Amino acid sequence: MVSNSQNAEGVRMFDQAYYQGAMQKFMQAIQSDPNNPDAYYNLARTYHQLAKLHSQPADYQQAESYYHQCLDRDPNRTDCYRALAVMLNEQGRSTDAYRLLEGWVARNPSAADPKIELARLYDEAGNQDAAKHQLIDAVTADPTNARALAALGKLREDSGETAQALANYQRSLQLNPNQPQLASRVVTLSTPQVPLVTPPGGTRVVTSPATPLR
Repeated sequence: MVSNSQNAEGVRMFDQAYYQGAMQKFMQAIQSDPNNPDAYYNLARTYHQLAKLHSQPADYQQAESYYHQCLDRDPNRTDCYRALAVMLNEQGRSTDAYRLLEGWVARNPSAADPKIELARLYDEAGNQDAAKHQLIDAVTADPTNARALAALGKLREDSGETAQALANYQRSLQLNPNQPQLASRVVTLSTPQVPLVTPPGGTRVVTSPATPLR
């Protein structure tokens, strides 16, 4: 409880951009409980933030060390894998970022989250085909994973596969209704496209929008 309280105080300081104070609290939390993965993750995140602000290699090295120490204590922590992969990319170490996430996928072949994060990395690099492959594998591994379904729907919508995208979005919303942006996309994709009508005068007008499908 002491460690959790110190960690929570550090988070408040981090949110206020008081990074030195936050680091002290996270270190105290680790001293109180050396196996608290939250404290290691938040300490890594603080060094990562300082590295982005000041471009100090030592801060990147510290951040990487603490991210790994977090994963030593919580081997499947999604936000830690994500943050570490992002940081490696920021340093121009994309090969290391892929190796990190591919290793996570290999160690957890039946889990969806590693595949989702690897897909995100592929998508951000412009490799949508590889991203789609990972997301299809993620949905196959866990058909009830709302994140995987939403991400797969987005890729399919971007590639013009509207009907499949809509089906993925709808299934994701059934599993997790608290996705307002996704609900908006479902309404948009469900609304039939209204053709432009050109009257005799040549000026095009649009007819009244059709009622969304129910």
